Amino acid sequence: MNVVTVTERDAPLVISFPHVGTDIPSEIPVARILDDTDWDLPALYDFAAALNATTLVPRYSRLVVDLNRPPDDRPLYAGATTGLVPTECFDGRPLYTNKPHTSEIARRRDTYWRPYHDALRAQLDRLVALHGHVLLWDAHSIDNQIPRLFDGTLQDLSIGTFDGKSCSPQIRGAVAMAAVRHDEFSHIVDGRFKGGYITRHYGQPQNNVHAVQMELAKQTHLGDGTNWVDEKRAAKLRPVLREMIEAALAAL
Repeated sequence: MNVVTVTERDAPLVISFPHVGTDIPSEIPVARILDDTDWDLPALYDFAAALNATTLVPRYSRLVVDLNRPPDDRPLYAGATTGLVPTECFDGRPLYTNKPHTSEIARRRDTYWRPYHDALRAQLDRLVALHGHVLLWDAHSIDNQIPRLFDGTLQDLSIGTFDGKSCSPQIRGAVAMAAVRHDEFSHIVDGRFKGGYITRHYGQPQNNVHAVQMELAKQTHLGDGTNWVDEKRAAKLRPVLREMIEAALAAL
């Protein structure tokens, strides 16, 4: 079963796209509500090859299993959120008539969640062995207004470093300073989104793995009312993303 597509390259950089999958196996009776998908995000990061970055792209939707949640389904944030196997959307709409049993959750964890994380771990280990260190850039997007999850309007760029624990202070500062240089985009560091399981679990600066989550407001790069990148918007955002990543690499 092709759960994840890994494009292996040799720079000390891994870009993970855990929420871009759209497939849902026919035997899973979930409502096909894909609003929470990180639509077309690899197209926004089309400079990954130029940076010689390894990328991981999952096949299956986060409605099947959320790759950015811990395997024990421990909550990452206080207040409203979604779990390892979501039973409702961000806006609270139910996804199931009958919620999945614990045995079904365990099956999905083993079938869909674990292969992605095995692949991610293997790539991080490979690049640390090759370079002595690696940057993990965990790429996400979200609507800038979701009242159930947060008040008001989200910043354009939400940089998450688990309050500075998932990367070195130099990398955290370099990414933030790159964002400061582009005041056409609002930004925040370790605000509502401090980094999910991937950032928190794999970001171990003491072991030379530095992780940053980038949560983009979808309005910065998608067309109005569409699920596809708007090239005029993307042309403004791409250089900023690339500059932040290159600044982080320089600070490794």
